[in-house]
Amino acid sequence: MSQNAPPEPIRLSVDCMGGDHGPAVTLPAARAFLAAHPDAELVLVGRPEALAPAAGWARCTIVPAAEVVTMDDPVEVALRKKKQSSMRLAIQQLKSVDGAAPLAQACVSAGNTGALMAVARYLLKTLDGIDRPAIATVMPNQAGAYTTVLDLGANVDCTAEHLLQFAVMGSALVAAVDGKPEPSVGLLNIGEEVIKGNETIKQAGELLRSAAGAGQLNFYGNVEGNDIFKGTTDIVVCDGFVGNVALKTAEGLASMISTFLREEFGRNALTRLAALLALPVLKRFKNRVDHRRFNGAALLGLRGLVFKSHGSADAFAFEQALNRAYDAAGHRLLDRVHDRIVAAIQAMPAPQDGAPGDAAGDKAADAAPQAA
Repeated sequence: MSQNAPPEPIRLSVDCMGGDHGPAVTLPAARAFLAAHPDAELVLVGRPEALAPAAGWARCTIVPAAEVVTMDDPVEVALRKKKQSSMRLAIQQLKSVDGAAPLAQACVSAGNTGALMAVARYLLKTLDGIDRPAIATVMPNQAGAYTTVLDLGANVDCTAEHLLQFAVMGSALVAAVDGKPEPSVGLLNIGEEVIKGNETIKQAGELLRSAAGAGQLNFYGNVEGNDIFKGTTDIVVCDGFVGNVALKTAEGLASMISTFLREEFGRNALTRLAALLALPVLKRFKNRVDHRRFNGAALLGLRGLVFKSHGSADAFAFEQALNRAYDAAGHRLLDRVHDRIVAAIQAMPAPQDGAPGDAAGDKAADAAPQAA
């Protein structure tokens, strides 16, 4: 390529039918994203009649899909029956065909989380050394920065070995994106003491301490829920059940506080005047706690960049997910994270024979996707 040749455009694949609102949200978000990123292109995937408003848009390719994975579809349906769904076709744009470069560098969907993870894992496969991909996103903290939390719902039941892998992937993500060579890792628990937690958490703590002792991780120790917002560590690791509850709780609390403030400032003429005087402060406060700004979680551990938007996202929030995918593709996140994960995984101690989470234990979990 000539040195004067323009850079290749960043192209994102979008599941336009996913989420609670589908094209009513994804299309306005896509149009706003294109207006803000003149070097970007989009591959819009969905039912032709639903994508009709986007016909003729510049820098857009439309891929028709005959089916839609609904928010309550079982994973088996998404994998085995809906092989022409918008979700599946959107992810397929990340795959190379006959040696050619993939049509898109990243994929964004607001669809069913379990189905998205299962289909992405089946089509793209996982990186060597990773048993289960994890969902990671950032949450604001009091230190004026962000805490990366994973897993946020991809894996409800996790072994100690899975939590160790999440720590490795989270460390790779933060190191690649934020430029922190040794990001600190905390294990979410009901207390800081080593003796706290269930057996899985205790075993995970032992593995993480062992990895830290070998120089493979910067393990801080156990952290509690409030440490996410204190910014005690750069990364907080937990299973998907706990992580999803923590995420939804934080979003609900932020919305409730905003509602309370509006109600109190709107009670009478005096409080409305006070609100007018405090308007700059209130706008900054709203911006800091607006969970929509942090929409777009990375599915780590896959051989492709897939981002999950909140299912109830509005157009502004979905645009943020597109922005995160665009930034990740532009910074070659997949290659950079892959390199660090490979190096860290090679140095990790292998699980003992018969230990939970070893290869034998995962064969049953892999059977259904492989049969799709």
